[in-house]
Amino acid sequence: MAQLKVHYGKEHAEVVLNIVVNVISGHVAGDTAKQLSERFGKIMQDRESISINRQDTSVSRSKQLEMAIPQSKISSLSSREFVGMVADNPDQKIELKTFCAEIVNDHKTLAAEVVSYNEIPKISNVTQKVALENYSQVKKDVLDIIQNEIERMLDTPDLTDLIIST
Repeated sequence: MAQLKVHYGKEHAEVVLNIVVNVISGHVAGDTAKQLSERFGKIMQDRESISINRQDTSVSRSKQLEMAIPQSKISSLSSREFVGMVADNPDQKIELKTFCAEIVNDHKTLAAEVVSYNEIPKISNVTQKVALENYSQVKKDVLDIIQNEIERMLDTPDLTDLIIST
């Protein structure tokens, strides 16, 4: 049994990214942050500038299109912060589809909840040996599925170019 590793290049990654509708992301940098920022689009921002000279002070107001969530914001997110965009349904409109948010935990409430947890009952006929045997069987089944899929791809001319062996 020959084992091949399947790798997807940048082109395939872009295809996957472009078909995904709902996107939620934490801190990312580089091209990924740039792509997300571009995907979130631009919004109209109000701008105001003040000019002061000897005789007069003038205020100039304008509107300018800027990124809704700039790449710099995405690449500097802290833990608990995330950005995203969600799609809505025609019958369930979502007003705020693009967002930048932070998870705020109520640690006192969480601690009280943990105290109220019930212990998982022990099942007398499941031993560590049985659990390990089940784990090993699932692992073997997954490897068999992967091997069968690779062989199917090798036997299908339209799919062979998706396989990159290393």
